Amino acid sequence: MRRLAAFAVLLAVLGSGPARAATVKPRPLRVMSMNLCADQLVLALLPPERIASVSWLARDRSLSLMAKAAAGVPVNRGTAEEVVRQRPDLVLTGSFPRPAVAELLARVGVPVLAVDHASDYATIRRITRQVAVAVGATRRGEALIARMDAQLAAAAHRPVRRRVAVWGGDGIGGGTGSLLGAMIASVGATDVGSAATHRGVEGLLRADPDLLLVSEARRPDRRADVRQHPVVRARWGKRTVRFPAVWHGCGTPMVGAGVAALSVALRAVPR
Repeated sequence: MRRLAAFAVLLAVLGSGPARAATVKPRPLRVMSMNLCADQLVLALLPPERIASVSWLARDRSLSLMAKAAAGVPVNRGTAEEVVRQRPDLVLTGSFPRPAVAELLARVGVPVLAVDHASDYATIRRITRQVAVAVGATRRGEALIARMDAQLAAAAHRPVRRRVAVWGGDGIGGGTGSLLGAMIASVGATDVGSAATHRGVEGLLRADPDLLLVSEARRPDRRADVRQHPVVRARWGKRTVRFPAVWHGCGTPMVGAGVAALSVALRAVPR
């Protein structure tokens, strides 16, 4: 019943009759984002007056690198009713938008761009260009990519050369195939945790990293936090680097700044 009601509201506001074709305009006047990672791209590419809204998560500093910019624009919770009220020219979603919302948007002919999740630099470049073209900010998109590439090149020019293990509340974890793994490689460090066959304290002792990299948005349940193990605290207590997960939670050009921050953090740990 709720979906039917939403259909009725949408049709009443946007016009009844046959559904209109979803054709993206060359330069959307107002853009709405319903996905945390797409939010950050939109906020980096467009001025506030061009943004209808971003998701409410964009204002969370533990999740979004663009939280400060998000404070100056409206937010949404990903509902079709909000699309009706805000009447955007383009809606950005993640790779898998809510089926009901996607169906309603298609029914009323609102242009939608699904933005892939990025876990490597090549994908970051691709989706940044894709979104930049769609919102009419190509030059700004290329500037963001160029800055990221310059930051990556600077980090590669001065490698850290440390053996690192990603260490979480549930034990050792490998960064292979993840954006964090790519960032570790970019600073010249080696992720020894990826090859560990045992993920607990035993695996950590076998890997014998120079330092531990702890990267979480929020603290895990201390009852299950193996980082509190006395052996871990005694051996790596002063060789643990805390790196905010916000730097690698979403693949955006801002990852270049994250790589620079990671390089500084790893270099600060005494050998």
